[in-house]
Amino acid sequence: MNAFLYIHGKNGDAAEAEHFARLFSSYPVIGIDYRGSVPWEAGKEIREAILKAKETYDGIAVIANSIGAYFLMNAEVENKIKHAFFISPIVDMEKLIYGVMAYAQIGEAELRSRKIISTDFGEDLSWEYLSYVREHPVHFHVPTDILYGSKDDLTSLDTVKTFAGKHRASLTVMDGGEHWFHTEEQMRFLDRWIEKKFRESLAFSPKA
Repeated sequence: MNAFLYIHGKNGDAAEAEHFARLFSSYPVIGIDYRGSVPWEAGKEIREAILKAKETYDGIAVIANSIGAYFLMNAEVENKIKHAFFISPIVDMEKLIYGVMAYAQIGEAELRSRKIISTDFGEDLSWEYLSYVREHPVHFHVPTDILYGSKDDLTSLDTVKTFAGKHRASLTVMDGGEHWFHTEEQMRFLDRWIEKKFRESLAFSPKA
């Protein structure tokens, strides 16, 4: 028996899996209700959830949204997953952190000294987080399909193209799509994309 596991992004929740359950009615679609907000905590929770799922399901495909994709890639579960579908994934966390630092006009030396800095736009910068990201570069060699919106304001097209090329992932760009796929048009595009990529992936084929 096979199943999908869904990993939400920031401010999301496991209930979002219900949307994909309507698309893949032949398979269980299970949302992972992780609580951690840093990769070493969230990655551990995701790993535990996937290992538990493997006790029941032979094949597992993962749908991961935004930072959920980054947390998955820190979970050390490559050999447990047949296929991954990434929606607006964060694929270069160090670059993203540096972008936030530049926007907040905070230098590396200041962050190292102060350890945690709250910004005016509600994002805390953490030296521990940045150090972890540097010490744990992403290595993810699971067959992967990526959906990216051309108006994504967190990850540049060049960044996601570099990741896709390095990891041999397919990349689909929705013209006018945003980081958060939420409009009726965007959701129709997402649904068509994941259904098509799932058929092409043969993720649950006996030979996959």
